[in-house]
Amino acid sequence: MENKYAGMTVNERLYVSGLMDEFDEAVEKKDTEKVRTILEKVELTEESITPILEELVREESRDHLYKCG
Repeated sequence: MENKYAGMTVNERLYVSGLMDEFDEAVEKKDTEKVRTILEKVELTEESITPILEELVREESRDHLYKCG
């Protein structure tokens, strides 16, 4: 199966697919499952998705620390 997004950055994939706003909203809400689903829709590999989700979780942890500290 050919990847129709081959050679595109994540942002380019999101833009071309029309999922940019939905992705941004999911990131803002820290909805990791929604982020994963969207990234899978633009044919990212698990190898590419994992670090994006890990960063999102780290940001959430930092945000929580600042709110509590």
